[in-house]
Amino acid sequence: MSKRFVRERSNGEKEVKTAEKMGFNATWSMAVGGMVGGGIFSVLGVVLRTAGGWSWLSFVLAGLVALATGHSYVALASRYGEGGGAFTFLREVHRQGFAGGLSWILLMGYILTISVYAFTFGHYLGAILPWGIWLDRLASISIVLILVGVNLAGVGEASWVEIFTVWGKLAVLFGLAVLGLRHFSAEAIRYPAAQPGGVTGALVGAAVIFMAYEGFQLLTYDYDDIRSPEKILPRAVLSAILAVIAVYVLVTLGAVSLVGAENLVRNKEIALAEAGRAALGLTGMFVVSVAATFSTASAINATLFATARLAERVASDGELPQFFCRKNSHGIPDRSVIFLGLAGASLALVGNLEDLVEMASLAFLFTFATVNVLAAMKTKRVRWACWAGAAGAGAAGIALLVRVARSQPFVLAAMVLVTAAAVGIRPMILRRR
Repeated sequence: MSKRFVRERSNGEKEVKTAEKMGFNATWSMAVGGMVGGGIFSVLGVVLRTAGGWSWLSFVLAGLVALATGHSYVALASRYGEGGGAFTFLREVHRQGFAGGLSWILLMGYILTISVYAFTFGHYLGAILPWGIWLDRLASISIVLILVGVNLAGVGEASWVEIFTVWGKLAVLFGLAVLGLRHFSAEAIRYPAAQPGGVTGALVGAAVIFMAYEGFQLLTYDYDDIRSPEKILPRAVLSAILAVIAVYVLVTLGAVSLVGAENLVRNKEIALAEAGRAALGLTGMFVVSVAATFSTASAINATLFATARLAERVASDGELPQFFCRKNSHGIPDRSVIFLGLAGASLALVGNLEDLVEMASLAFLFTFATVNVLAAMKTKRVRWACWAGAAGAGAAGIALLVRVARSQPFVLAAMVLVTAAAVGIRPMILRRR
């Protein structure tokens, strides 16, 4: 998750006033919130369509790659004594051109993530207020625009708010899992229509829903706001990823036992709301839907907050137009916030859930593979884990590319255009400026 502090003016001058540095509890909660915030609410129906009864294995496999990558992120942050993620790490090893190109792909991944969360927000709100598909889309756009305004006003959240909301989300998800597992049925979790299904489907499913684990890396942007980051960050990030793997597996098995895989796939946009209805009727559906709307809204806000600052940093280093550097009176990179919000809202309006999830996962798999290779080459901490993470992310990326090329060539074409812009058009734009 992103930094949690209030920006304000003092004595008529622009000033940034930071909150007290985060301890383990706040750091762990933000890492968990960054992943669970929109992850399981958005991707459960998508992975069931791919892996069927093996969906739980998809979450385990993707989680193991995320665990290795989390180790690589914290190892690099410790080596260089700063956060900033892949862009900063590549610049530290004098790969400025690669860093610039990767930053464009990474920013696109975050824009897609915002769109997935916004899409999910609108549909879960529609489960509470069944007003029709176009109003669901309108709600998706509206929440992004509202949170753009919140960010522009310099309104932050205290870390205790994040701790409270994360534990609230976990309580709802854990309760749903327990209710479902009481009625566990091996037959219910089967879905013969899954494509490709089986263990192969589990491998492809891990690649498809990889974006469900991306949130922990936003925490590395907050390196300077963590108390004793060299000690707290590794423990918080790695334990958070392990906890999220467990949550995803339990919720998957519980939800499918309650409703059946076929029903969840049919209602993939609001899969957990359907599980809540099966568990506790309309009350269960309402509670899960409310939790989903709060979770996805929080995830949008956190992603906007952190990504706008990443865009401002990339621009200040000359890898984005200077347009993105400007800050308003609250110290907020306002043009970055507005651009990211409008781009995410637009994709939420025109895209569908599966395409958005897969494109976002591709962007993060490429980024994570790069970070793992860099960590294996530049650090001495458990290098085999770094290479394993690189191999896992690379294999998942290739599997997802093959899937997309076969079934959704338009999505592949869009990603090729983004990559071409990052590699070829970016230098021309920056040279002209």
